[in-house]
Amino acid sequence: MLDNIVENNQVQIVGEIVSEAIFSHEIFGEGFYRMYVLVSRLSESADVIPVLISERFINVEENSTGKCIQVTGQLRSYNWHEGNKSRLDLSVFARKIEFLEFQTEKIKTNQIYLDGYLCKPPVYRRTPLGRGITDLMVAVNRPYGKSDYIPCICWGRNAHFASGFEVGNHVQIWGRVQSREYIKKISGEKTIKKTAYEVSIGILDYKE
Repeated sequence: MLDNIVENNQVQIVGEIVSEAIFSHEIFGEGFYRMYVLVSRLSESADVIPVLISERFINVEENSTGKCIQVTGQLRSYNWHEGNKSRLDLSVFARKIEFLEFQTEKIKTNQIYLDGYLCKPPVYRRTPLGRGITDLMVAVNRPYGKSDYIPCICWGRNAHFASGFEVGNHVQIWGRVQSREYIKKISGEKTIKKTAYEVSIGILDYKE
């Protein structure tokens, strides 16, 4: 049963470590650290993806910035509380890592598979150029009765298809993890630049 639950959330990214390991939290005496990995897209742009790694996998005293790494694991969501507010935070939870001497073109640098259930009504909208977009929030079961809540986005035909989904629908998703910068208004004319993380859907399947 545990293996089936783990298999419904599979992520693999390959890229360059662009930050030092920063302590995140500790569970049963095991420390977890966060670092950021720069993952190239097919275009000239790139995504900077947060990764949670156990101290069992890395030497936290060593600066690994600039090294190429392959991370296999799951995309996890965490609720962080800041005063009276809470925010959803996404990270790749590493189950296996491998340092690479160099990155070859044959390696897929960013891929994810999710099997879950829609937990919010889909939101369909159009870009200024008229392209359809649908935002989905997918709940993916985790061991021991927990779930991860993962924002996903799809375009074009997939967007039109997904716009008719209902809460509770069972979906399977293949795509990639992406980062997206946006400007958030705080008060008056004061703004702050923030980063959102989501799954960009390539293939979407509805399960009866």
